[in-house]
Amino acid sequence: MKVSREQANENRQRILDVASQLFRERGYDGVSVVDLMKGAGLTHGGFYGNFSSKEDLIAQTCALSLGRSAERWKKWQTESPDTALSRIANDYLSPAHRDKPGRGCALAALGSDMARQNETVRKAADKGAHDLMAVLADLLPGETKEKREDKAMLALASMVGAVVLARVAEDEEFSQRILAVVAAALETASD
Repeated sequence: MKVSREQANENRQRILDVASQLFRERGYDGVSVVDLMKGAGLTHGGFYGNFSSKEDLIAQTCALSLGRSAERWKKWQTESPDTALSRIANDYLSPAHRDKPGRGCALAALGSDMARQNETVRKAADKGAHDLMAVLADLLPGETKEKREDKAMLALASMVGAVVLARVAEDEEFSQRILAVVAAALETASD
């Protein structure tokens, strides 16, 4: 049975959304094409009508997830430039983000896996990281663009690392402390 172009686009978007969440929850190797198509409520055969390979899907979910984060940060920046950095840090360094990797940042959930993927995936991850750093650079002080970019690199690396370490920590109090210390450091970086 042939589906309309609109339905095909909806199906494709559903596959991307489901795959993005499942990859962040289980890792790239922890999700099969069969699993994700089942999660999307579609048959296995529909996968290759939308994606040339699992690697193609991984690259597209990477771009989608990181792009959505950058857009959300830009929106916060537009809405309230004076509090955007604090809002980003508090959202990113929250227990909710730590506890729900499937809904959180792809870099914190999959960064080391991204580095081991093909060039297309690495390029998507690189662009996404640059986009996030660009938002942060606009929010951080510095005498030159390069100094603001340096601070943005440090901020993003600190946030991603903090979430990874907080997820690894067995002790809840220590996990919370990791998030709080990095959030406090970002507050002072904006001065």
